Amino acid sequence: MKVLQKTQTIVRYENHNGEVYYGMVEDNDILQLSSTFAEIANNELKYDGVRVQFSDVKILEPVAPSKVINFGWTYAGHAKETGGEANLKEPFLFLKPASSLIPNEGDIILPSSDLTQQVELEGEVALVIGKRGKNIKVEEAMDYVFGCTIFNDVTARDLTKKDPQFTRAKGFDTFGPLGPWIVTGIDPSNLRIVTTLNGKVVQDGNTNQMSLSIPFLISWISQVMTLEPGDILATGSPSGSCPMKSGDVVTVEVENIGKLRNYVI
Repeated sequence: MKVLQKTQTIVRYENHNGEVYYGMVEDNDILQLSSTFAEIANNELKYDGVRVQFSDVKILEPVAPSKVINFGWTYAGHAKETGGEANLKEPFLFLKPASSLIPNEGDIILPSSDLTQQVELEGEVALVIGKRGKNIKVEEAMDYVFGCTIFNDVTARDLTKKDPQFTRAKGFDTFGPLGPWIVTGIDPSNLRIVTTLNGKVVQDGNTNQMSLSIPFLISWISQVMTLEPGDILATGSPSGSCPMKSGDVVTVEVENIGKLRNYVI
């Protein structure tokens, strides 16, 4: 049994036999775990003695959530550029289906032009919930966070401007790049987010610019729905959202976590 240290990197992957495991990164290799996510979040790391290399496995989305909760317009700059306004009392809320998720190095597939003609990137920090919670107090909210990962809230911007809610614009298959892993023990309230499109910086923000605090967001949403281990809470995007086209490469980098890179086709 290994003990989860304060800062640890957890990956989820598939081996050559099609078997899916969680693993703990150590010295650029992966220590294979027989633990479920809930067990890992509860500090039950069952190392089964197998050590694998990244090149020998397929890295998957770092968790399989029951739901992907998105907080919108939590940055004033992004709210303004997309026709909204940052709210100091409560966030704009929407959900993404699990079918939208793709891993690091996965392909963002543009829908046909008769469905949307303006697909944009939105780099974000995402929280991974570690234990079940309902009606969580603000002062206890961070106790429910297992770790942080990176999210790209791909959006059909032309559809957000005409639909009364954002489900269609946000919910296409492949519109939820997530990963490459989960990092525990870091403070999500002061993380720099830099998104590049074909190597050019298009977003450069920090979670300290959010109009609502992360503990507040966790508490607020837990009044509505029960949070389960593995659930994803995407905390919103800084300004700089811009269109993507086929052939583009988009990379979202968050300090202390890493890089999420995806290809547009």
